[in-house]
Amino acid sequence: MDTKSYVNKLIENVKIKNPGETEFHATIKEVLTSLIPLLEKEPKYIEEGVLERIVEPERQIMFRVPWVDDNGKIQVNRGFRIEFNSAIGPYKGGLRFHPTVNLSIIKFLGFEQIFKNSLTGLPIGGGKGGSDFDPKGKSDREIMRFCQSFMNELYRHIGENTDVPAGDIGVGGREIGYLFGQYKKLKNSFDSGVLTGKGIPYGGSLARTEATGYGLVYFVDEMLKDKDLSFEGKTVVVSGSGNVATYAIQKVQELGGLVVACSDSTGYVYDENGINLNTLKEIKEVQRKRISEYTKYHYTAKFVEGSQNIWTIPCDIALPCATQNEINIDAAKTLVKNGVIAVGEGANMPSTLEAIDVFLENKVLFAPAKASNAGGVAVSALEMSQNSMRLAWSFEEVDERLKNIMKNIYNNSKNAAETYGFEGNLVVGSNIAGFKKVADAMLAQGII
Repeated sequence: MDTKSYVNKLIENVKIKNPGETEFHATIKEVLTSLIPLLEKEPKYIEEGVLERIVEPERQIMFRVPWVDDNGKIQVNRGFRIEFNSAIGPYKGGLRFHPTVNLSIIKFLGFEQIFKNSLTGLPIGGGKGGSDFDPKGKSDREIMRFCQSFMNELYRHIGENTDVPAGDIGVGGREIGYLFGQYKKLKNSFDSGVLTGKGIPYGGSLARTEATGYGLVYFVDEMLKDKDLSFEGKTVVVSGSGNVATYAIQKVQELGGLVVACSDSTGYVYDENGINLNTLKEIKEVQRKRISEYTKYHYTAKFVEGSQNIWTIPCDIALPCATQNEINIDAAKTLVKNGVIAVGEGANMPSTLEAIDVFLENKVLFAPAKASNAGGVAVSALEMSQNSMRLAWSFEEVDERLKNIMKNIYNNSKNAAETYGFEGNLVVGSNIAGFKKVADAMLAQGII
């Protein structure tokens, strides 16, 4: 059987064993097909069954999360933790609290996390978790009670050298604080390295809040520099208005770019004068309100319902930082038609496979999520290092380390693409570079 047929058969087997998990199927297809050039040159990964093992999580945990709301009514949610691969280090990956969370999404995110973490060059494996709990509209006390119930089960499966969760969509500093407090109480031990994204007073790292957004822009900046381009004077559209989007906007503005739009689940705001970052932070981080509030502060801005429509805005650089599959084939064609020169993924897999093909076919510079949004987990790993040493680095030191990590990820992805005959294709390059490190570690450790 030739390599392509082998890969296609494995993809079909994954679909059969994991029925209905469309997000998981998509990432398996994207990663495995891009590995074909490597597998043809180095068949040992096929002969030793590495692919059959790497697509199967080492452990899948699903559990009930009962909690009591402010009206005294019992609510029940479902919790997940997928410990996907620990070949190069303890499982590492965020917790997502969002009503769309299901097994497929957590497995897709966990699989992506294996290679993203590998690319950072740091000793961390791949995992992911979360719940279909929706923190929007909940009081602080309701969120605290949910987090405590969630941790009542999760604590059995995590540890500084076992599995280290962090935040993700719906899980910020408030939620991490409640989770850590309950873990500490249950274990009667101050294991600061068991969760990352913590508050600074109890073991958090400076620059962690900014890390994913900053890291995205550092990566895209390297990609632009390779073509003698920069953010200076470029029109930029950023989807989302959460942590990643906010700090991507901040760094783009520092580098001279003009960010004209951002969004949330209700729609987007367009401000031809450039998004006012202070206003955005006030609305989203302090008031926790909808993005439409922006127009109350800036009368020249306009709000448009439907967040997908943000990609109709002409721009030089697009930074999707909201959620998976937000750029479909039609949105990609519109971006290309309007002259986009670069797309950098800040969210997890925000472009569909068909959209990615459109970008690559039209020679758009494309930064895939597993490479370009690795900044968050990179600084999470740096937080783990600081916890282990019981010290804290300055913001500038962490930021400089982050910048170097993102530069190395870009160069490693670029070099892997060139080595295997796909010059300029960072999708293939990042998958191969990330996979090879994990696969070699798996081979060295025997059939486990």
